[in-house]
Amino acid sequence: MKPIFLILLFATQFSFAQSDKKILKDIKKTVSFLADDKLEGRRTGMPGEKLAYKFIVENFKKNGIESLAGTPNYIQDFEVNDGLVYAENCSLKVGNTSYKLNEDFIPMPYSGNGDFTFHKSPVMFDLGLLISENKDNPHFDVEETLYQKLNEMSSQTELIIVYNSSDTTFNFTFDTKNKKQKLASGVVYCNNKKIAEIEIGNQPQIAHIEITTSKRTGHNVVGYINNNAPLTVILGAHYDHLGYGEDHNSLYVGKEKMIHNGADDNASGTSALIALSSILKNSGSKKYNYVFVAFSGEELGLYGSKYFVEHSPIEFKNVNYMVNMDMVGRLNDSTHGLTIGGYGTSPTWGQIINTNDDYFKIKFDSAGSGPSDHTSFYRKDLPVLFFFTGTHSDYHKPSDDADKINYEGELKIIRYIQSLIEKTASLDKISFTKTREAAAMGKSSFKVTMGIMPDYTFSDNGVKVDGVSENRPAQKAGVKTGDVIYQLGDFMVSDVETYMQALNKFKKGDTTTVKIKRGTEDIKVEVTF
Repeated sequence: MKPIFLILLFATQFSFAQSDKKILKDIKKTVSFLADDKLEGRRTGMPGEKLAYKFIVENFKKNGIESLAGTPNYIQDFEVNDGLVYAENCSLKVGNTSYKLNEDFIPMPYSGNGDFTFHKSPVMFDLGLLISENKDNPHFDVEETLYQKLNEMSSQTELIIVYNSSDTTFNFTFDTKNKKQKLASGVVYCNNKKIAEIEIGNQPQIAHIEITTSKRTGHNVVGYINNNAPLTVILGAHYDHLGYGEDHNSLYVGKEKMIHNGADDNASGTSALIALSSILKNSGSKKYNYVFVAFSGEELGLYGSKYFVEHSPIEFKNVNYMVNMDMVGRLNDSTHGLTIGGYGTSPTWGQIINTNDDYFKIKFDSAGSGPSDHTSFYRKDLPVLFFFTGTHSDYHKPSDDADKINYEGELKIIRYIQSLIEKTASLDKISFTKTREAAAMGKSSFKVTMGIMPDYTFSDNGVKVDGVSENRPAQKAGVKTGDVIYQLGDFMVSDVETYMQALNKFKKGDTTTVKIKRGTEDIKVEVTF
């Protein structure tokens, strides 16, 4: 019997080794394709994203993965707010002088839309005087103060022309992400100083202003293994990246326009997702159904995963947990360091994950939220796990290329995830535990925090609260998920950036009034930091 046992053991090991060779070959092929220049950085809604999702669909089909009801042809579309744009036919004419769009003037992003005619002495606002008046004011915010002044003037006139007579440079650019309330009047910024010298008298000033919101469509790719099981496991990874850095999320400081290929971020996680779809399809275990989601829009603020959980083609009450793989391609061959996030989202993780692994040196992060797609599922009270091999000098730069991926290391991570799924197959539905909130965008340098998770996909004025940490200032003040913060103390909040700027004005122990909109109701709460 012993020789037969050894033969069978050798055959099993040989088969497993052959399987590993195939997986290794496949993940190299996937990363090489997704991180190729011809995909132009896989920016959400762009042609390179389409090439990427078609490739993922083809591989799902090849692996025997079905499409899911509600996602025909494996694709789930979602809309991305691409910011404000002004029409090319915007115009400004004073008397007989016509000014050139972009060269002489530009609409303010909060300008009203329409045709504006003014026949009296024009309402012109000299920004230079405002800058001069506040030259010794350390808290002077030129753009915020300008908006407040224009808002006051807007109800009194139809058209306002802003110019700068001073020698202080003000490089005004059209802010596509502006969320300030639109003004009733037309407002333009004229960078041609000669407009201040024109004897306008009663000459008419005429402007046509047309500002709209640009949209683009992102695409999640959804695959399904139906084992007719009572429980489902979701595995996910985002496949989008930064394109040429047009969305201002690149860390590249060079002047030359360059493609961000995102081999580690996150062609690596996508290749692991495709590999696991094949492994689990051929697994003998039928404990779970499996949903595989390749998300887009992650780099813009978790757009794809947030849309998926809010328009889910499956019942979340039947989902056991979610596994997210984001940047799993740079395992260090010396340290074998692997971060596993979401460790605190279920007591089960502590029971089945060995803290002293024989190969990996595991760093645990208990938080269920963080700067990747598992956050969207944690918000739906699902246990999550997040796999990550760490940041590096190529993060969000054009140098994140396929030749820098540790493919053998990624294979070990794929097998590790497979083993964890197999361990849960012997258990009943695992329980969910709420955890602390993690910072969504790296380490915070702020002296205070409210303890909220902003909704980065929210496109209206203010900051929408997507989550509230327990025992933090926001929760103690009564702030709830779904509230929209639009003022913090004396500071107006129009988006996440202005919210963070406002936070920076406070120190620990300060108490201030926070204005929020809850549904149709405007309320005030007192927050102590």
